[in-house]
Formats: sequence, C-alpha cells, structure tokens
Amino acid sequence: MSVELELHDPDPSLVNDDIRPVPAKERHWSVLSMASLWVGMVVCVPTYMLAGGLIDQGMSWKQAVLTVMLGNVVVLAPMILNGHPGTKYGVPFPVLARASFGINGAHVPSLMRALVACGWFGIQTWVGGAAIFALADVIIASDLTALVDLPVLGINAVEFACFMGFWALQVVIIHRGVESIRVLESAAAPFLIVMGLALLAWAWVKAEGFGPMLSTPSQFGPGQPREGEFWQVFFPSLTAMVGFWATLSLNIPDFTRYAKSQRDQVLGQAIGLPTTMTLFAFISVAVTSATTVIFGEPVWDPTVLLGKMGGGFSVVISLLALTVATLSTNIAANVVSPANAMINVNPRKISFRLGGYVTAGLGVAIFPWKLIESTGSYIFTWLIGYSALLGPIGGILIIDYFVLRRTQLDLQGLYRRRGPYFYKGGFNPAALIAFALAVVPNVAGFAHVAGIVDEVAPIWDQIYAYAWFVGFLLGGGLYWALMTLTGSNTPAKGRST
Repeated sequence: MSVELELHDPDPSLVNDDIRPVPAKERHWSVLSMASLWVGMVVCVPTYMLAGGLIDQGMSWKQAVLTVMLGNVVVLAPMILNGHPGTKYGVPFPVLARASFGINGAHVPSLMRALVACGWFGIQTWVGGAAIFALADVIIASDLTALVDLPVLGINAVEFACFMGFWALQVVIIHRGVESIRVLESAAAPFLIVMGLALLAWAWVKAEGFGPMLSTPSQFGPGQPREGEFWQVFFPSLTAMVGFWATLSLNIPDFTRYAKSQRDQVLGQAIGLPTTMTLFAFISVAVTSATTVIFGEPVWDPTVLLGKMGGGFSVVISLLALTVATLSTNIAANVVSPANAMINVNPRKISFRLGGYVTAGLGVAIFPWKLIESTGSYIFTWLIGYSALLGPIGGILIIDYFVLRRTQLDLQGLYRRRGPYFYKGGFNPAALIAFALAVVPNVAGFAHVAGIVDEVAPIWDQIYAYAWFVGFLLGGGLYWALMTLTGSNTPAKGRST
C-alpha cells in the first residue's frame, strides 16, 4: 500500500472502528473471496426470475440470456471503478461519498442507498422464510397453506414463524460482524454452484430435454405477433438489468476495502458477477422450459417449483440450498450498506451491529409479503425506478474520484469537519444540484409507469427507458461542469496524505 492509512487526530463524530480505513494487515479478501461474494449474492430467487420476466416480454431464451449478460458487463464497469477507492484507501461508501457530496451531504446518497437495501432485506427475508415454510410442508406432509391467516398480518402463524426464524438467523450473523460475511460467502459459493447445476440436470432428465421453450422463437421476429418491437423492449430491459446491481455499484467500497489488492477486487468481480449471472439466467430459462413438459405449465418461481417436486431427500436438500442462497445474498447485499450508512450518521453511538439490527427491524416493519403483493411490474417500475435515483450518484462519484481528483484523496480530510470536504456547511452544492437535475428527466416517465399519472408525452417514456444511463451520464457531466465553474476541480483539493 502506497497510501498511509493511519488516521491522525480525526473528528470523533466522523469515525469509529467500523468506518475507519482498513489497514493492510486486516485485509483477507482474495480474488476467490471477491468472486465468492458475487456467487453468493447472484444465486437467489429474484435473479432466477429475471430471465423469465424477459421471456414474458417476448424475448427468446437466447435474447433473454444475452440481455442479462450485457447488463452485467455494463454494470461491472462502475462496480470496478467505485471499488478502486475502497481498496486504495480502505474506506466504506458513506466515507467515500464525503469527498464529492461533503461531510454532511454524504448522508443523502448513503441513506438513499440504505432505504433501497432495507426494502430488499425485507423481501429477501420473506423469500427465505417461504423456503423454510415449503421445507416444513414437505417434512410434515400436511397442507400448511390451509391454516387461517392471522389478523393484521395477513399470513398464517406457521408462515410468520418461518419468516421470523429466517430473520433471527440473519440477526445472529449480523451480530458476528463483517468478517463472518466473507466466511459465509466462501462456504456457500461452491455449494450453490453445485446445487444450481444439479437442478439443471434434474430438469433435463425429467423432461428428456429442455422442452419447447428453448425452441420457441422470439415474438419480435418476422411473422410473429410483435414483429419489429425488439428494441422497444431490449433497451428498457437492459436498463433494468443494470439497475438490478446499481445498488451494489455504489456501495461496493464496503467490500473492496477488505481486498488485498486492486488485482483481487478487479479480477474477483470480473470473474464472479457477469459469468455467474449469465449461467444462472441460463439455468433459470432451461429449468423453466423443462417444467412446461414436466408439469404442463412454466414455473418461474423456484420456491413453487421445489414444492411441486414432491417429497424425498432431494427436495429437502434443494430447499436448504434455496435458504442458503437467500441468506448469502441478503446479508451481503442488504445489510452492510444500510448499517454503514447509519454509522455515518452518528459514529459515536451507532456500530455495525446496531445498524444491522435497525435494518433487520425495518425489514419486519414493512410487511414485505404485502409489499410484494402490491408491487406491479417488477422490471419496469421497481428496478428501473430506483436506478433513476442511483445512476446519478454513481456518475458523480466516478467523475469526482477519477476525473477531478485523479484518484488522489485527502484521507485525513475525509474524517475532519473543517477540512477540504466541508464545502458549504458540510454540503457540496455542485453534487446536490447535479444529482437533483439528473433525476428530473426520469420523473415523468416513472410517474406514468407507476400509474401515478395516466399519460405523459412519449419523449418522457423514451427517456425513462434509459433511466440509469441518463442519470449516470447527466449526473456526472453536470457535476464536472459545476465543479469546473466554481474552481473546485483541481486535484489539490484532495491530496492523499
């Protein structure tokens, strides 16, 4: 490490052991660790269902898998770029955001990212609880779904008990700290890959091939019902694929700060993210196509599929794998970010554990089973919607670090109020203005897709189809222009010390 990572006289209100720079001696994440992190996060129910959503939109299986792959190659770029300062300076996302948004302004992007993560935490906890519920149903050999729903909750007692059981398991891991996440991901990754391939083999044997879906042509081809409409679906879908991991592309420093070197974080992510997403998308499509032959209808939800497979040891193992997959995804993707964001608000009173506990509490409070029921258009509303918010933040972070500061930060200044990142009362107006203006073009399109308004000019729908790209480019461009106009764009504003 060429950068001195020891802090000298930091402001106590801006640091604690959880968000201080990670020294070289505490870095244990190798290429394998980073790749395992991505395998553990990718293999989960929502990613399994992504390709299915694209086929429902009219794509062939090849087009769906290719769209997933391209989206993840695109998002890999900001993932690696934003991972660089994490490895170089050992700082988490909320601390890195202080350089561009200001010591206090950093709360805006970090808490925005945290709120999205809390929503995902609740949803994934419900998915994990559903897997345990299905497992209990198989073992007990009774129709647990016939039980009467509890008042207010709207689910039965066994469903709620399974949900809380899975929730409690995650709280135990949160209590054990960040290093336990590396151990969990490293152990889960090979198991999950083997189970995914085993599911693929089961489907191939049962259906004597993958069935008609792999031979079904795209609905956009000549003579098909939606001839010539491919690009109208492709670009919004590509944006949604990018948006799926737009969250992690911001707070990836929360993990790369533990990487041994830049090589470890770059290769680990390049190996782990696009390859696993593409493989998992193919498994999803192939297995679902086989279910058309086996059950007479396509079954996209793996929890439902495993319930249909009947009893036996194989089903128990499969449901266990689904539980492990959801656990590994949720802890890494949806706990670390909100925990660090909350620490950044008040480091003297909030630790990683407390931040994680608050995240877990919010995951219960949102009643995620009701959230799923009331959320329409998973791809075009939820994924693209929050990508419109997170895209500008990613653009601002990358322009600030690579273009304006040329990877040189004042590490001591990141932990001092009256330092180079105090700006105007702790807020950088350039970042906040650029962020707000970059979100505006996507507001009308989101309101239309979400059903808030009945009609908007077609141009706004077209812009919204590229929400992440529009926000990313516009946010970064406006930030560069505003910083240049105010004379704040010189690397001297943030030299490493």
